[in-house]
Amino acid sequence: MTPPAAPASPPQDAAAALPGGTAPSTPSPAPASGAVPPPAAGDPVAWADPARAAAFGAWLAPVAARHGLRPESLRTASADASFRRYLRLDAPGLPGGTAIVMDAPPALEDSRPFVRIAALLRDAGLRVPEVLEWDEAHGFLLLDDLGRRTVMEALKDGASGPDGRPSAEAALPHYLQAIDALIAWQRASRPGVLPAYDAALLRRELQLFPDWYLAKHRGVAVEGELARTLDSTFDQLVARNLTAASVYVHRDFMPRNLMLPAGGDPRPGVLDFQDAVYGPITYDIASLMRDAFLSWEEDFVLDVTIRYWQQARKAGLPVDADFGAFYRDVEWMGLQRHLKVAGIFARLTLRDGKPRYLADTPRFIAYIRATAGRYRELLPLLRLVDRIEGTEAVVGFAYGRMG
Repeated sequence: MTPPAAPASPPQDAAAALPGGTAPSTPSPAPASGAVPPPAAGDPVAWADPARAAAFGAWLAPVAARHGLRPESLRTASADASFRRYLRLDAPGLPGGTAIVMDAPPALEDSRPFVRIAALLRDAGLRVPEVLEWDEAHGFLLLDDLGRRTVMEALKDGASGPDGRPSAEAALPHYLQAIDALIAWQRASRPGVLPAYDAALLRRELQLFPDWYLAKHRGVAVEGELARTLDSTFDQLVARNLTAASVYVHRDFMPRNLMLPAGGDPRPGVLDFQDAVYGPITYDIASLMRDAFLSWEEDFVLDVTIRYWQQARKAGLPVDADFGAFYRDVEWMGLQRHLKVAGIFARLTLRDGKPRYLADTPRFIAYIRATAGRYRELLPLLRLVDRIEGTEAVVGFAYGRMG
């Protein structure tokens, strides 16, 4: 298993083509000068806190004996945007010969949602890490290893053409496997099991955009007409998105968090699910097709989204019977996500010292502009973003009915 790794480097010039126009293709800037790079896979494991290192050693010794692990082989697997990190070690006594340790300090990361949601996903028939050992008090988990290659890495390796863009034809089988997993996850949905993705949570997420991207990253005063425009836009986004039926929502369902099938099992491995909620059915397909680290042409986005919609209807899931209306709702849900993630990436840079994430923000600004330019109600947001970014408005036509 390669848990959420340092962001892959997908083609930076891939633009999201729009009916009636083309979103800007903006190269990602280099990380901030002097930034400390994250540890690479295979690096020795360093501990900033000697007490935590001692606690880890005391935990690992009996665990290694029970599972046939080799503690001397411990090395870095990956780190993600949170305070978790993942370690790998040889495990001749386990299938695949390696195992993963999650290091999640309890004061910074609560491991309980990961354990509980892993069980939900497994019960739904998805391939997820099995929790073999868990020291809840210290935040150490031993997991089985789903492999070393993410779908994102496979797409990168399969990139072709002068622009270095992954081939849609080669990518399609990976996306069809992802759709199968997503449908299975959504079919298992039950109310009252996961936290609600409600208006309050949607608003808190949207607020990251003015608080972190505009005010702290861009240095823009969020007041007056600008604040009123954002408030009005956010009200519309929350109201529209909450009209969608609720299902289980992974909340970060994209190729970087999907592992390639392995060992004859055709299912992709699913990672980074600990923030799952119960909310709009449009969210995960929007996340999959409007990726934080990879852009596709609109015809491929439509193709995969239509395939998902057809399978969802066949499975009895509560998607709109009109694809045009469904696609509009996916776009509005995606816009909420893009605004949120632009704020999150700014926060990761400014608060957490992880500038590599902000390098992909131009992709999100392009997504925001593309969607805002396709719906009359969102044109004030487009004009606001264009003023801040110094870009020109591109207005296209929505696929299906206008909202």
